[in-house]
Amino acid sequence: MKKNHSHMPGQKPRGQKWWLFFALCILVLGGGLYYAQNQLQPPAGDGQAVEINIPEGANAATVGQQLEDLHMIKNGTFFKWYLSYQGTSSNLKVGKYYLKQGMSMEEIARVLVEGDAKYNTSKFTIPEGYTLEQIADELLQDKLISDKQAFLNEADHGNFDYDFVKAIPADAGIHHRLEGYLFPDTYEVYQDATPHQIIDTMLKQTDALLTPEWKDQMQKLGLTTHSALTIASLVEREAKVDSERAIISGVIRNRLTADPPMKLQIDATVQYALGKTKENLLYKDLEVDSPYNTYLHEGLPPGPIAAPGKKSIQAAIFPAVHDFYFYVTKNDGSGEHYFAHSYEEHQRNIAKSGQ
Repeated sequence: MKKNHSHMPGQKPRGQKWWLFFALCILVLGGGLYYAQNQLQPPAGDGQAVEINIPEGANAATVGQQLEDLHMIKNGTFFKWYLSYQGTSSNLKVGKYYLKQGMSMEEIARVLVEGDAKYNTSKFTIPEGYTLEQIADELLQDKLISDKQAFLNEADHGNFDYDFVKAIPADAGIHHRLEGYLFPDTYEVYQDATPHQIIDTMLKQTDALLTPEWKDQMQKLGLTTHSALTIASLVEREAKVDSERAIISGVIRNRLTADPPMKLQIDATVQYALGKTKENLLYKDLEVDSPYNTYLHEGLPPGPIAAPGKKSIQAAIFPAVHDFYFYVTKNDGSGEHYFAHSYEEHQRNIAKSGQ
């Protein structure tokens, strides 16, 4: 009797099983290739220069994790696998590198294996107390920007993803939106960095400085980031000696919280309103019609008048507790001040300083 080779109901032909298996293999292989290709691509970034240090004894795993933490690659473990596949895991060169956001994993690996850290970067230094316009002039002089007005326009209207930038008051009286927000420091950026990238690099430093502890202290004093940086900028321009920063900050706080409040009457705000620094202000200067003129208007000016350094920001957030309401510069070249509790004592200090 002949065997019946017909298939049982619902049973697929053997050839069809092989096709299904083959298709599944193709899908798995394709998915794996897609995943690998995806992991090789950089995370979203805006082309900033990112510093990475490879110390002696670093291995592919630690370097991969560092790159992942800096958002230069998507997956540190995949970076280790990639170097292993390339046979270059033990070839990473010790040193400091400036990598550009947007580089692929292959490009990053090549730089770190070949030790090629020359990526056309430029350093620039912004001193404490610089105004936004002075910062723009410095960048123009260093040939990092070619158009001062374009830089100022980006500072005033560019979109920067920081909560403290979004919280800046929409006040028509503010001269420049990011005045006082670009942290004074030494930076290294690509020579072809855009104004947006340069500004964002400096804002990132400000963001890093404002720790949760400092934010808690600001909240205790009823300060916003804007008001804290405004006070810090006044301290930066008024204090010449580090030991006096917190004392001057205390004077500002005492005047703001006095009942009734006292005008701050800070010369540096008048100089900002005038747009120039003068050795000695004239009485007519004190009458300049500007919301920044603290001789005319009570309270803080609309915003910062310069870029405060870390010590001035700290002094603004941690003012000295005392009952001084006045100060005048000593006429001895030390940069120190005489502080006074009362107007009468202040007048005696003015006479003492010879002003």
